[in-house]
Amino acid sequence: MTLKSLLKTGAAAMLLAPAANAQEMADTVTFVSWGGAYQASQINAYTDPYQAANPDVTIVWDESSPEAVARMRAMFEANNVTWDLVDVVAADAIRLCDEGLAMEVDHDEILAPAPDGTSASEDFGDLIVSDCFIPQIVYSTTNGYRTDVAAWEGRTPDSVCALFDTENFPGTRTLERRPINNLEWALLCDGVAQEDIYDVLETEEGIDRAFAMLDRIKEDTLWWTSAAEAIQFMADGEAVMGSSYNGRLFSAIVEQDQPIEMLWDAQVFDLDGWVIPEGLPEDRLNRVLDFLYFGTDTQRLADQAAYISYGPARESSAPLVGTHAELGVEMAPHMPTNPANSERVIVFNYLWWADYRDDLDARFQAWLAQ
Repeated sequence: MTLKSLLKTGAAAMLLAPAANAQEMADTVTFVSWGGAYQASQINAYTDPYQAANPDVTIVWDESSPEAVARMRAMFEANNVTWDLVDVVAADAIRLCDEGLAMEVDHDEILAPAPDGTSASEDFGDLIVSDCFIPQIVYSTTNGYRTDVAAWEGRTPDSVCALFDTENFPGTRTLERRPINNLEWALLCDGVAQEDIYDVLETEEGIDRAFAMLDRIKEDTLWWTSAAEAIQFMADGEAVMGSSYNGRLFSAIVEQDQPIEMLWDAQVFDLDGWVIPEGLPEDRLNRVLDFLYFGTDTQRLADQAAYISYGPARESSAPLVGTHAELGVEMAPHMPTNPANSERVIVFNYLWWADYRDDLDARFQAWLAQ
């Protein structure tokens, strides 16, 4: 009997071989994610139902995904890998895979097919951007702004370039403490055509041009390392506008009723998903694979969209997206892929960033320190 046929039985105890049993799967595993509303959506949609069916399993959450690449490099260097399943963006998955730190997988072998029998690889399609990457969501990094800023005298931002317009939209901004997205927006708002952004960024002149734009707002910006910080800065009135993940902004606006509005212009589409650290002990790997077969199926990915406004990565999940699990709000209008929200979209070039991320990270941090 093949691994694929075993998985299709749905029998967790037969995951890797007919003789496998629950004792051969670890009872405690460490999952790494981003904290906040996103991690809560994973708990609600994925791990709570999994633990209900496997009450002896303990899942420990580590909120270190923003530093996943550096942390995994250090763990492998020390020969002490304590993580079992790691949530990362696509560009980081590619880097980890290229460096041999993430495990290559056969998606059709380890993941459930769609309900109609469509293979996992076909159901996920082009979102499988690496042999190590197991997609979960399509999300965007976009901007929000407070709706009660008296100094704006009734003006409302309708472009991402309001970030750089401190004359019409005075006040403190909040942006992520990394070059990704900030450099793209800076060039776009300095007149670079959207389709030319990454070509321009490949030149020293283009990089200088992007940092020159950021210089204009550097002293007016609070730099966040956690998306929750950005929301808190805006909710507390410390910042009048800034970037965050669209799901975090949805949570603030719809769930918390904060005086914040979404600015969808030039939102940056990206992918997020799981990687498995290379070389896990057999019992830990067995548990991870057992969870992944359940936690990435069509229904589970659709269920996540009931808790946060991220698009499920499986094509078969999209028709199952309905209303918010608690508020009854229709979720489709709040998705980054909704046509009304995506008139101008930057598609994040994860392959480009996988190549240039380390160098530009160093340049960005040096610029911040100046």
